Amino acid sequence: MTLIEKFPMAEAKFDLYFLAYDSPNALSPKAHWSDRQGILELTHNYGTENDPSFAIANGNQEPHRGFGHVCISVDNIQAACERISSAGYRFQKKLSDGRMRHVAFALDPDDYWVEIISDNKVEDTEGIKETDTSTYRMNHTMLRVKDHQQSLTFYKDVLGMSLLRTSEKPSANFNLYFLGYVPGANNDVNTHTLEGVLELTWNYGTEKDAEFKYHDGNAEPQGFGHIAITVDDLDAACQRFEEKGVRWKKRLTDGKMKQMAFVLDPDGYWVEVVQNQRIKATHNL
Repeated sequence: MTLIEKFPMAEAKFDLYFLAYDSPNALSPKAHWSDRQGILELTHNYGTENDPSFAIANGNQEPHRGFGHVCISVDNIQAACERISSAGYRFQKKLSDGRMRHVAFALDPDDYWVEIISDNKVEDTEGIKETDTSTYRMNHTMLRVKDHQQSLTFYKDVLGMSLLRTSEKPSANFNLYFLGYVPGANNDVNTHTLEGVLELTWNYGTEKDAEFKYHDGNAEPQGFGHIAITVDDLDAACQRFEEKGVRWKKRLTDGKMKQMAFVLDPDGYWVEVVQNQRIKATHNL
């Protein structure tokens, strides 16, 4: 990935780093950060690097499960995993582990999970030793949801996403739903070649448990912060969300930062809403 934007927030004692794939082979090279199909925002709070006891909640350990992982798609998965391993990074799951031999999960320095999937059939890349990072995609972010129907309604009807693909796993008691902004999508899209996809994981039965709740990543212990969407007209979009009856974490008029809003999805995950600067240069950070 390439660092495409940094926002120092010295008064608030944190910095924001925006990373994306930016080669000529990328899906949105050289575009403004608000006009990207796939982007990763990292937040660094000053001083945490000097605290040996500091640790984040990665979203995959009880009792703080919620956010699952980010995912990159690569050209030759065996070579890509070998490259990551040779650089000294750890794996939560190697390609050779378990039954699912077509995916791997690397661990970043904070133990967040990074899923690695392949654009090509795994059996076709078995003997290939090279990998071209310029072809990589920031493919998706995974969130666990309590009630799939409520979540699908929110992301489709309120946020305007399309259901791109569904993967049902009845033997393992969960389903996967992949959503994104793809015009004309009909639940049969090859999502591996895309960026900016949202994966929702629904474990059967959670919707029937009145006490069940996922960790949103912003309550202590903190970790995952939010997903974000950019819109054509921030004021109009927020007015539409208001008419849809969304729950707000932060309206545009709240606080000092008037350039962004945060709505809450059915599980309490934060969804940031910002202006796409290519479409309309207002509310610029």
